[in-house]
Amino acid sequence: MDFKKLLAYQKSFDLAMEIFEISKTFPKEETYSLTDQVRRSSRSVSANISESYRKRLYPRHFISKLSDADAENSETHTWLEFALACNYIDKSTFDVLNGKSLEVGKLINYMINNPDKFGVNPD
Repeated sequence: MDFKKLLAYQKSFDLAMEIFEISKTFPKEETYSLTDQVRRSSRSVSANISESYRKRLYPRHFISKLSDADAENSETHTWLEFALACNYIDKSTFDVLNGKSLEVGKLINYMINNPDKFGVNPD
């Protein structure tokens, strides 16, 4: 199976692209701070999921990379909270993005708790 077929990867990629589009509307003075940070953290979720899948021969590495993906997902949530507090996004946009982020987090945690379902052989 290709990592691109993983639901967690697909949903995190879609969320990162949605955040990218929304962040285009952020003020120019945020280009090298909030805009850059939320884009990088949201993209890192997918990147870490893809890396974890390639490391599935090594159970601890698989889980470690997924833990990194989960941490990046949490960081993305924090940047979205800043975007909301700064009025760069409205509450309904935040709620939609937050809901998608929570779903990605649940999928990542499912993978962490069920590595055998993703081709990981126990130690």
